[in-house]
Amino acid sequence: MDLVAPVVVEPLKRRRCSECHQGPLERMIVEFNAPVCLDCADLGHLVFLRRGDTALTRRARENSALWAVVVRHNRRRTRYERQGLLVEEAALARAELACLADAEARARRRARDAVRRAAVDAAVTALLRAEIQRLFPSCPEDRVTEIAVHASTKGSGRVGRTAAGRSLDRGAVTAAVRASVRHVDTPYDTLLMQGVPRHQARTRVAPAIEAVLRAWRLGGGDTRGRGRG
Repeated sequence: MDLVAPVVVEPLKRRRCSECHQGPLERMIVEFNAPVCLDCADLGHLVFLRRGDTALTRRARENSALWAVVVRHNRRRTRYERQGLLVEEAALARAELACLADAEARARRRARDAVRRAAVDAAVTALLRAEIQRLFPSCPEDRVTEIAVHASTKGSGRVGRTAAGRSLDRGAVTAAVRASVRHVDTPYDTLLMQGVPRHQARTRVAPAIEAVLRAWRLGGGDTRGRGRG
């Protein structure tokens, strides 16, 4: 059997109960086109639960033998919009206790997930670092770490977080190293600040980048700072 919940209205205008004449009414039902206060409608013992917490609303409704939907008219949208529920106070108390217990469980789960994600992130960075060292054996240790951490930062959208980066695709790893060299070992950023178009700036610093990469591949030593002008 489907349940039909009473609909309670939050009036936009000052209204008085058509039965007891109390007012102005904060909430009311409408019977025979006339406003009726919650006490006269036998809903006065219910408490208001504002919308927003889905779990709390669901549990309070399930635990309440009598409940009602609260709506308010939105003039701009020309429709009634749900504001919350009226539920039995004891039902709301039971729902709050259940949600508190859930909150503790959710907090523990979030903590476990955070540890797991941190371990995964560390593993991604370590694998990327090892591949950079393999491809560029003469790259300084601090630069290897710097590039790996930067490229694998979660949520950054950088090479290390892409499918190609995670699979240690040679081109993706090289792109991460090249990007670091461009910004650290050449005057690229300075050229951009001077108004040089990006593509022109890249063309101008390309030889310096390739020189650094070649040195790191062949054992040319630390080239930090070369190319700065």
